[in-house]
Amino acid sequence: MKKELDLVILSDIHLGTYGCHAKELLNYLKHIKTNALVLNGDFIDMWQFRKNYFPQEHLQIIQRILRMAAKGTQVYYITGNHDDALRRYSNFSSGNIHLRDTLELQIKGKSYWIFHGDIFDIFIKYSPFISKLGGKGYDYLILFNRWVNKIRAFFGLPRLSFSQKIKYRVKEAIKFVDDFEEKAIELAAEKGYDYVVCGHIHRAQIKTLERQGKQVTYLNSGDWVESLTALEYKWGEWSIYEYNEADFLANSSNFTLHAVEEEDEQASTGEALSTAAMFEQIVQQAGPRRRAV
Repeated sequence: MKKELDLVILSDIHLGTYGCHAKELLNYLKHIKTNALVLNGDFIDMWQFRKNYFPQEHLQIIQRILRMAAKGTQVYYITGNHDDALRRYSNFSSGNIHLRDTLELQIKGKSYWIFHGDIFDIFIKYSPFISKLGGKGYDYLILFNRWVNKIRAFFGLPRLSFSQKIKYRVKEAIKFVDDFEEKAIELAAEKGYDYVVCGHIHRAQIKTLERQGKQVTYLNSGDWVESLTALEYKWGEWSIYEYNEADFLANSSNFTLHAVEEEDEQASTGEALSTAAMFEQIVQQAGPRRRAV
């Protein structure tokens, strides 16, 4: 049977870019069953979209999420900076799929404030290092990183993220992340929320601090470019899941693979065509968006 969860939060998937680990995310989505799924921004990367690059695995992720919604999962798509063109359609709902800029939830009597986090960019001054990470150098680093990880996987070695190692060793980058988290917690305390949930900075985190006399828990779901992480909620507890290929082996205690439905293994040709047509409409309306972040 699949891993059953109450709520899953993903962010910064960046479909349509070379850096997206679509195969790994598809593997993860196929083996979970959740009551609600939150896509917390930058799901489709409209800034770096190339019409000649959108592999089948990227389409299959969209198909998988549509199938989850059809089977009862409530899907909340929260807009981010890389898919900000969708903000013109905010508050749109169709069946179990809902498009929002922010999301407020009540879970077990606690208030949650969920948003991507790019709003903090106007409060926190970017360092030159952070700005450069949004350019071509970052794209090339990700491509090189994937090539290296394929070699490491061949020799049975764990995956590495060069971009994470660089960021966590640069003083300005560390300060930016710390300032981001502090700003999120301060605003959540000011507004009276018990939890604040973000993405954007590609760093998964769970921590609780007291600000302005109120205890606030900050959560960040990380990304599927560098860290391959998700926030999972079950039995009243939050945890960070980090993708590990070993979790999907037949003898793994984390997932049981033999019960995955046969129709989940391969999308039909008709479904792929309809998804591709839908995606083309979204991208054509959004137009090219290229910025440095």
